[in-house]
Amino acid sequence: MRRSPLLNRADAVAGPAYGPDGAPDGDALVPAHYGDPLREQVSLIQGRAVSALALDCVVVTGPDRLSWLTTLSSQMLTGLAPGDGGRETLLLDAQGHVVHALAAFDDGAALHLLTQAGRGEALAAFLESMRFMLRVDIAVRQDLVALGAHGPGVDRLAAAAQQAGALVGRWDDPWPGVVEGGTSYDIGLQRAHPGMGYRAGLVVVPEGQAQEVVSRFPDAAGDDGAAAGPAGALAWEALRVEAGRPRWAREVDARTIPHELDWLRTAVHLMKGCYPGQETVARTLNLGRPPRRLTLLQLDGLGGGLPAAGGAVRAGERQVGAVTSVARHYELGPIALALVRRHTPADAVLTVDLTEPAGSDEDGTGGGRTVVGRVAAAQELLVTPEGRAAASPAQRPGAGLRTARLHRRGTDR
Repeated sequence: MRRSPLLNRADAVAGPAYGPDGAPDGDALVPAHYGDPLREQVSLIQGRAVSALALDCVVVTGPDRLSWLTTLSSQMLTGLAPGDGGRETLLLDAQGHVVHALAAFDDGAALHLLTQAGRGEALAAFLESMRFMLRVDIAVRQDLVALGAHGPGVDRLAAAAQQAGALVGRWDDPWPGVVEGGTSYDIGLQRAHPGMGYRAGLVVVPEGQAQEVVSRFPDAAGDDGAAAGPAGALAWEALRVEAGRPRWAREVDARTIPHELDWLRTAVHLMKGCYPGQETVARTLNLGRPPRRLTLLQLDGLGGGLPAAGGAVRAGERQVGAVTSVARHYELGPIALALVRRHTPADAVLTVDLTEPAGSDEDGTGGGRTVVGRVAAAQELLVTPEGRAAASPAQRPGAGLRTARLHRRGTDR
C-alpha cells in the first residue's frame, strides 16, 4: 500500500510513522484523525464517516483460484460470488499458528485478498510457492486502496464508489457473528457479546479515485445537521477494540492460534477438507484448551495515562498477559484488548504497566521502554476461561476409556 491520498486533505493529521498504520520507510500510511477523534467515532457508528484503512491487496486470477485457496486456508471459499460480501479466512503454519489474516471477495474474474499493510509481498510470495501446476496468477496491487465505513455507511460508501465508476469490490465484516462452519469460544458467558452492534465493511477502489469516492459519499445529516465526512484510524480502532475484534497487526504474535482470539467465529470452517494447521485447530477444539484468551479491559481513566501495546498485564506482581491494542472510546473512556493466561480468574484484580520510551526508542523502534507506573484494569470476558467452544464435545474424547482403565487398575490391586 502506498500513502493514502486522504493524507493530502488540509484537515488530515498523520499518525505515528511506526506501527501497523505506518510504512517500513517511516511514512504514515493513513490519517490518524481529522481534528476530533471522539466525534469521528460517533460519525462512524451513525454511518456518516469514511475511513482510509492500512491494507494491502493481493489479487489472484485464473480458473483454479477459489478451489486452490480453499485447500490452503481455514475457510470455504469455493462458494464466493460477486456481490456476496466475501469471507474472512486465515493462513496457518503446520503448527496452527496464524500467519496471515485475510478479507476475501471475488468479482467473478479475480479473487481479492486484503491483508495488513506491508504484508502483501509476503502473502504473494507464499502463494507463489504453493501454486505448483495450477491455473492461477498472483499480483500485489499497489494501485488499489481500501475504504471503510460502519452501519448504513457501508451501503452508502459502496453506492458512492459505484457512482464514481470505481467499485472494485466490497467486503462485509462478519464479526462477531458465527458463520457457517464456525463456532464461538464464549460458551457460558452470561452476557451479550460486546461487539453485537459492530457493523463494519470495506470497499476497494483505485487509488486515484479514492478522494472522488469520499467526496461523493452522500450526506448523512444527523439531528445536528452535520454532513458526512472522513474519520481517522484512531476512531476506527476504538470501535474495533470495543467489539473485541482481532487484528493481525495487533493481536497476533508468533504463537497465536485462532482459538485464543475467538477467530473460529468468522474465519474457520470446521467441516472443510484438509489445510495447513487443521490438525491443531481440531485437536484444540476437541481435546485441548487454548493456553491464552483475548479479553477486553476497561482501564482506570482517572490517572490520564494510557498503556502501550505490549504492556504487561499483572495480577498482583505476577505477569499474566500483555496488552495488544489500546484506544480511547467516546463513551467507555480508555479501553484495551489483552491476551492473558486462560486460567486468569475473571474477577482477578488486574493492573497494566504504564511505560515510556527509553534511550533510542523515541521513534518506537528500539531502545526498549521504562515502566513508570500502573493503571487498574477490569476484564470483560470475550473468550471463556473454561477453554471450551460451542462446538467442543461435552466430554473430552477418550475420557471414558481413561476412567475404565483407572477402574481396572484399582480392581487389579
